[in-house]
Amino acid sequence: MTFRGYLELCKPRIAFMIALTAVTGYAAVAPTVDPMQALPLFLAMVLGSSGGAVFNHFWDRDLDSQMARTANRPLVNGAMADPRHALWFAAILVTAGCALAVTALNWAVAAHLFLGAFVYAIVYTVWLKRRTWLNIVFGGAAGSFAILAGAAASDPSLWLLPMLMAITLFLWTPSHFWALAILLKDDYAKAGVPMLPVLVGDARCAKYILWNSLALVASTLLPWAFGALGAVYGLLATAAGGWFLMRNWALVQEPSRDNARSTFLGSMFYLLAIFIAVVVDKHVASLLF
Repeated sequence: MTFRGYLELCKPRIAFMIALTAVTGYAAVAPTVDPMQALPLFLAMVLGSSGGAVFNHFWDRDLDSQMARTANRPLVNGAMADPRHALWFAAILVTAGCALAVTALNWAVAAHLFLGAFVYAIVYTVWLKRRTWLNIVFGGAAGSFAILAGAAASDPSLWLLPMLMAITLFLWTPSHFWALAILLKDDYAKAGVPMLPVLVGDARCAKYILWNSLALVASTLLPWAFGALGAVYGLLATAAGGWFLMRNWALVQEPSRDNARSTFLGSMFYLLAIFIAVVVDKHVASLLF
């Protein structure tokens, strides 16, 4: 199999996002951002997330063969002669990520990295995905462990702000993924995957997304309410939350594919805005005010 095929197995965009999430968790609690900590953290999280993604490719290859979006993945189109080789690749990636975390950072980072990969690969992919629409709700904990891993890279004893941010990541995932699931509803229905819009329809799913997003936006304000972050963060988070809820409301008013796509893409910009707000409040605002 080609290098490009192995790279596709790693789901690099998701791996990058998980690593960025971890670095944001690190920046949230670190007095200053030290590249000697941030860089190995980023790389370790890329490796760990990639390992979980490879396992997901292996386990879901039967489902992938039934969906247009995934029908040409490497373990479906025969690019890898024996799909079981992907299990070794996944194990090597997760082991390498944990080893790097332990040697360059600490055991707490490695533990959170492993738990994140475990939740995605086993809890979400193996246990929940084919059984219940709550699959992505609990599967979203994988992103929460990235925040905790990042914070542990600076100081494993600090817990308040990382836990509040982990709650935000936990609540962000359903709003993000349910919007995507509306776009991919036909594929999921064909493969028999019980994603929420398959079970309840687009209109009702849009309402679930809105209610979840209300809880999500409220959770982003908790670090401000508890004094873990300052007013700059609070104002930026409030503005970003209002913007995101407007997109959610548009989807409720008209549960079309265009509005679902807008909500899906908007969720990524919203999360990035929250990350930027954390870094600005922690490392920029203190220099200006």
